[in-house]
Amino acid sequence: MTTEKSSRTIVLVEDEPGLRDNYRLALEKAGYAVQDFATAEAALNAVKARMPDLAIIDIGLGNDSEAGFSLCQSLRNLSERLPILFLTARDSELDVISGLRLGADDYLTKDISLAQIITRVNTLLRRVDVLSQSETPTVQTIGPLSIDQERLVALWRDRPVELTVTEFWLVSCLASQHGQVKSRQQLMDAANVVLDDQTITAHIKRIRKKFIGIDAEFNCIQTVYGLGYRWVEGLDY
Repeated sequence: MTTEKSSRTIVLVEDEPGLRDNYRLALEKAGYAVQDFATAEAALNAVKARMPDLAIIDIGLGNDSEAGFSLCQSLRNLSERLPILFLTARDSELDVISGLRLGADDYLTKDISLAQIITRVNTLLRRVDVLSQSETPTVQTIGPLSIDQERLVALWRDRPVELTVTEFWLVSCLASQHGQVKSRQQLMDAANVVLDDQTITAHIKRIRKKFIGIDAEFNCIQTVYGLGYRWVEGLDY
């Protein structure tokens, strides 16, 4: 179903009718025009005919448990700038990494609220707007780390760190006020999400792995037991 409420068009790919309707209604209420599909093939044909402003896709579609991954890769081949958001029940680290490596901009699980989904959509579209309007971004540098709040891009030693939107906000919160301990609640507030302590811990663990994948000596995120986390200056700064 398509509405004409907004010039911003979102392609939504979800094979469960009830969930698809809920997501579509929430997005339409937020002012977006939505094209929703149950299959990757139908969605891909629609995108080839007319490029949307953003795509939201599930991983498992119908009898194909990997259809969303293939669709993501096809969409990224069609456009380097199209924001792609995974919205899925699958929450394993392998699935997250696979989705991001295939070109997705963010990865959310279906236990997230509709309001939080809208926040992510707004953020991704804002990033596209800034990229198209600004040739010279404003970058904050903290040691080897460069963070661009407008483009939501992080570099470590001039190499891009593949962070989700949530992970970027967490890194930005810690690094922008390096040395200060940030509680889990402060980190949740910075990321505009409601998460339990274990999920925050999992995010921090994943962020560390991504930085260590670039620099084996990375040790800037310090756990302050019972209090939270802080960004500390490495020995080689």
